[in-house]
Amino acid sequence: MRWRGRRGSDNVEDRRSSRGPAMAGGGSIVGILLVMLLVWLLGGNPMAILRGLAVQQPPNGGGAPAQINPEEDERAQFVSVVLADTEDVWQEQFREMGKQYHDPTLVMFRGAVQSACGFQQSATGPFYCPLDQQVYIDLSFFDEMEDGLGAGGDFAQAYVIAHEVGHHVQNLLGISEEVHQRRTQVSKEEANELSVRQELQADFLAGVWAHHAQQNWNILEEGDIEEALNAATAIGDDRLQMQSRGFVVPESFTHGSSKQRAKWFYLGLKTGDMDQGDTFSIPFNQL
Repeated sequence: MRWRGRRGSDNVEDRRSSRGPAMAGGGSIVGILLVMLLVWLLGGNPMAILRGLAVQQPPNGGGAPAQINPEEDERAQFVSVVLADTEDVWQEQFREMGKQYHDPTLVMFRGAVQSACGFQQSATGPFYCPLDQQVYIDLSFFDEMEDGLGAGGDFAQAYVIAHEVGHHVQNLLGISEEVHQRRTQVSKEEANELSVRQELQADFLAGVWAHHAQQNWNILEEGDIEEALNAATAIGDDRLQMQSRGFVVPESFTHGSSKQRAKWFYLGLKTGDMDQGDTFSIPFNQL
């Protein structure tokens, strides 16, 4: 992906050098095990909790700032440029809709972070909090993508950032609040289906961003599209459940299958047309 030499965003908050807040359960073995159990039940990788704790706590157990190596600092610059690209694309798209786009803030952290949506471990993965309109990411997630999921590459990383910004777009358009209200009024299975629809639309919006970023700055290099599609496939619910549990429970999906995630990202990339991304009016079995 071509990203060097272009502006970075001013809306980046770097908390990587700060020691994370105390872990739930006072950092006790019981508290850690409870969190690991919860992550496993939700289909995540409980071992990532231990990796997160190792990053969160300084070697001497004190409050010394974490060290940031040059490679990670370059990755932070990359994240800043991608965020700036999303700002420019979505400001333009919102103007065309007769609306005003408000830039989100991206928070880089290590190990754990406190957001308006609560305390989160790195094992949660990147997330968007609509209450404070901020995207949160531990940059070590990109290592997990490459080493644990086989989904490396800079454009794969850009897709992840653009997906979370897609949730911000949904929030500004009122889609997130509508989904939240509807999920409180239906069964758990129906609530999961609504979550899948919302996540697939965020994948589509990430593709819309990539379409216009390519038009504006010619960002794509050979293999980039394959990187992003591979990443979308790698983080499908079916793939992650098979890796963590050894079996798949479609009724418990909250983000969509590998095939669905790749399909909707590619549709946004191919068309760049916001009108093509209504994942809520299509029969669920046709997503």
